[in-house]
Amino acid sequence: MPGLPGRRSVLGAITALPLAGALGACSGSDGNGGSRRSRGTGRATHVTFWSALRGSQEVVDEFNRTHDRIQVDFQQIPAGNQGGYAKLSNAARAGNAPDVATLEYPQVPGFAIDGVARDLTDLVDSAGGAGAGLREKLLPQALALTTFENRVFSIPLDIEPMVLHYRADYFAEYGLDVPRTWAQYEETARVIRRRAPERRIAIFPTDGGTQFAAYAWQAGARWFDTSRGAWNVSLADAPTRKVAAYWQRLADEDLVFMNASEGRQHDAQIGQGQVLTRLSGAWDAGAQMNARPGQKGQWRIAPLPQWDEDASRPAVGTHGGSTFAVTRDSRNPEAALEFIAWQVSHPDALRARLSSGASSQYPVAPALVAVGSEAFDRSYYGGQDIYRLFAQEAEKVRDGWTWGPRMTATQRLMQDGFARASGGQGSILDAVRAAEDGTMPDLRALGLATTRHST
Repeated sequence: MPGLPGRRSVLGAITALPLAGALGACSGSDGNGGSRRSRGTGRATHVTFWSALRGSQEVVDEFNRTHDRIQVDFQQIPAGNQGGYAKLSNAARAGNAPDVATLEYPQVPGFAIDGVARDLTDLVDSAGGAGAGLREKLLPQALALTTFENRVFSIPLDIEPMVLHYRADYFAEYGLDVPRTWAQYEETARVIRRRAPERRIAIFPTDGGTQFAAYAWQAGARWFDTSRGAWNVSLADAPTRKVAAYWQRLADEDLVFMNASEGRQHDAQIGQGQVLTRLSGAWDAGAQMNARPGQKGQWRIAPLPQWDEDASRPAVGTHGGSTFAVTRDSRNPEAALEFIAWQVSHPDALRARLSSGASSQYPVAPALVAVGSEAFDRSYYGGQDIYRLFAQEAEKVRDGWTWGPRMTATQRLMQDGFARASGGQGSILDAVRAAEDGTMPDLRALGLATTRHST
């Protein structure tokens, strides 16, 4: 890693990245990591790309077919928390990280602070460079999630506003209206419990740290912020306490299931019609369609319930989404960014990705929404134009959210607490407080200035 002279600042090691020197380099490491370029031969610049995203091979094939000056060498890796992030960290320590790496939004600050993700601001803002015009092509609320102290460290691919997926057939059978507020949602949960004791309105996922974050985000929580030159931590702030109390009440009254969302139990609950709503990102529409084709026509999607029906500015958080970072090891960051820019904004890139199977990811480039909508089979959702809904909900993403520097560890602590709470040991709020308690030492160990504001 680079030297750390400014590490007690908010961004720590980030400011030490040798961007100018990297821009002038033209030869690099082997195909396992950084880019390579033949000198004086006119041959293409090669950049390496690691990703776990489905459809990445198809995207790379299309890029290589249509580009001569840059060629991409692709390696499929495990999903981040299944070993992909560890592989990337180990490669960076050895100095042979790929040119381009896929990061989920919560991981961007950590990889930036560790000096793995390169500061792309100058490339993005250059008038004639690889990133020229890129800002104007992307939703600002997405790019804001990868920007810290006005510096851009990763380029978003998709943004996934949380929405309400519901079983239209059961809602009709029980005479239920789609809830517009969380109070109505709670009352609907009680009606379902009375009329169908074997069913519940939803699952509170004990492994759903990012899902709970989206609930808190919508309510106005700011778990982390970087004002005043420090990482200010407040996981258990007032909006989060409200959200925790709400879901605790539903759990205590047996109005929701409370178990993991990964595994056979969850699959059976959804597959057997025991759960009438799913609260998740836009991407989950395609995942549901792929996983349970037999439920075609039974589901619809609606806006996420709001805390205040008369709210002048409805809000949502996001659940899911991926970004692309150029690593500090890249010897050709301009070529790497050119590939990223094409991948996130060109119609042919999205068409190639969608050729690998149905997907409802919501692109951060508004110009690509029509491509995704055209490719999606609306019949699964009764002919509903779900992309029109996603476009409306993406505009509601609340400003001001920042992910923390060590979200994998923070989420693990929180989810451990959720699992204990599901067995009657502690509460949802206890899990949140434990996650905050455990996060503070991690941040201090990074040498970051910190403050704590939860009460």
